[in-house]
Amino acid sequence: MAQDKRPLAPHLQVYRWQLTSVLSITHRATGMLLTLGTILLAYWLLAIAAGPGAFASAQALLGSWVGQVVLFLWTLALYYHLCNGIRHLFWDAGYGFEIKTVYASGMAVVLATGVLTVVTWVMAMNGPGGGA
Repeated sequence: MAQDKRPLAPHLQVYRWQLTSVLSITHRATGMLLTLGTILLAYWLLAIAAGPGAFASAQALLGSWVGQVVLFLWTLALYYHLCNGIRHLFWDAGYGFEIKTVYASGMAVVLATGVLTVVTWVMAMNGPGGGA
């Protein structure tokens, strides 16, 4: 069998990282994280159905610092995937392909993700009545 002399395609270590590639990779990663978070949500819902003891165990796990970090990251992934998904819907409609717009919308996704995550967690920590 003869060796093919065609050049190999460059890989990630050849290219310089750009906002567009990072956001694309992050979108895929957050999709996977949302799947894992949904399994956690299913566990919590099953604990509710299983009774007070199981629910108390689930609440203890999710209320621990590890659980809070996991929930924060899940919230971050949820808002990122949502905002970037909306950006993709605009692309599907044929809007926003100019390089300046691509970078502006990418930064808007990152900013919106941060704002929505922080607002959600501040509201969650202050409770439904707005705090003390």
